[in-house]
Formats: sequence, structure tokens, C-alpha cells
Amino acid sequence: MDLRQLRCALAVADEMHFGRAAARLEMMPAALGRSVRQLEDALGVKIFERTTRSVVITSEGLRLLKEARILLEQADAAEARWRKLGRKGGQVLRLGAIDTAASVLVPRLLQAVHAVHPDLRIQLVEERSIKLIPRLLAGNLDLAVVRPGLKPFHRRLRGHLLLHESPVVVLPQDHHLASHDSITVQDLADTPLIVPDRRSRPHSHDLVLALFAREGIEPRIIQNADEKQTMLNMVAAGIGAAIVPRWWSGLVPRSAHVCGLQISHDNFAARLPLHVVWPRDVRDPSRDAVMQILLSISDELSALA
Repeated sequence: MDLRQLRCALAVADEMHFGRAAARLEMMPAALGRSVRQLEDALGVKIFERTTRSVVITSEGLRLLKEARILLEQADAAEARWRKLGRKGGQVLRLGAIDTAASVLVPRLLQAVHAVHPDLRIQLVEERSIKLIPRLLAGNLDLAVVRPGLKPFHRRLRGHLLLHESPVVVLPQDHHLASHDSITVQDLADTPLIVPDRRSRPHSHDLVLALFAREGIEPRIIQNADEKQTMLNMVAAGIGAAIVPRWWSGLVPRSAHVCGLQISHDNFAARLPLHVVWPRDVRDPSRDAVMQILLSISDELSALA
């Protein structure tokens, strides 16, 4: 038995319908039913009598759910006390962010948070998405701004799309296109490219390939790089050009040139999504307050992306 199974059973009891309870918990009905059955099997108690048209709580189920409700209230209260104890000396929220978000989004978020909640301190962890997600699941982070993976977020996490970041082109200073403010993918057909390593930056890597595939052009990739600063330094050294997220622009060396990339509005492959993610079953007023502020400034941030 675990607390999540108890929450599932209570949701069914409140809604008296598996489908509505699943929607409330943002679960698939089959997963909810499986969780309730596992709880019943573990305790040896039949909680619900199910038919195709109705759900009835058994007498044993009524007693179990009454105790479960009290147990969950105590667990939530204990969690709030422990979280407050862990933040003694001032409230601390542990925020994870990928590098592109840390360069523009996080400073704006900190400014907005401190204006409303001056006592709330944010502890920033800057990492890649593939490392931030496990930290969230382990309870070492309260909130994270990440790129989504190829698969949906883990069932213990919730995610919300914040914005889409657009790409720009970074060129060596002596490149024949460096005098342009904006160029097209076709303009880069013969230009050597430095592309992010797919294992560490799958979205940025796939973005480059998708942009060229849409135009029917084979990209001339001469180098992969794992770290963003390495890529930008390679461009500055004249090795090749790079297509990167717009928010990397502030890190470009002076000996390189940034220009816009002309993308049609219907080209969804050119959009780099940025999501905010948090643990599904953890109640945290400080996190919710930061979430509310982040969502309130997302349109402003989107205009900068």
C-alpha cells in the first residue's frame, strides 16, 4: 500500500465514477483501476463493487476510506511541517533550469518573485533536461524548466508548456553572410555546420536536421559539440556556423556574428518547446506561488524568445 493508491481510491469514492476520478487525477482510467485493484489485493479488502454502470462502496471500503482520509490529511500536514523545518532561516525553493532558460527566463523570474515574495530564496540548479528530471523524481528539486523528451513526462510529474524558443544562426565574423541581419536555411546550404550532440541536446540537434530536411537540403555537418560554449567558440574560431536557440545569443563571443533565421509560421519543426515541470503529488504553497508568477510572465518571455 502507498499513499498514491489511497488517493486514487478516495478520488473514486468522491466521484463515484472511475472515469471522472481519473480525469481529476490526470490519469488514464485503466491506470486508476489498476492502482485501486492493487490496493485491494494488498489489503485483502474489497473497497468497491463495480458494474458497467455504477460504483458502490462496500461496508469494509467505507471504514477503510474513512481511515485513509485521516491518514492522508496527517501525511499532508506532516509534509508541510517537514518542508517548513527544512527551510528554517528563510523559505528556499529549489529550481532547476536548462542553460537557455537560466540565461533569460530565470533572471526575469527572480526579479518578479522577489518583488512579491522578498523572503523566498530560490536555489538554482543549472543542468540539462536529462539530469534535471531524475532530480525532480528523487525529490531534490521543487520545480524545473526543461525541454520535453521524446516520451511523455514520468507519471509522477506534471508539466505545462511555457513557450517556444526560436532559432538563430551564429556565423564566423568573416563569413560572407555575416553582414546580413536575417538569412534562410537555403543560404546555409554550402556552409559547414557545428551541430549539438544528440545525446545531450536532442531538441537542438533534431532542429537543425528538420530545418534542412524541410528544404530538401543535406546539411554539411563537420563537427558535433557537447557544450554550448564549445560550439560558440568553434564558430568564433571560423570552423563553421551553428543554429542555436535565440537565448544563447548573449553568450556569443565578439568574434562571431548572430543573425536571424527566416522561418515560416507553419514550420513547427523550428520551434523549441520549453516546459515547467513539478512533482504531481507534492503540495507546496511556495512552489505554487512561483508557478503562478512564471505563468503570468510567460507571454512577456515568449516575446523575447
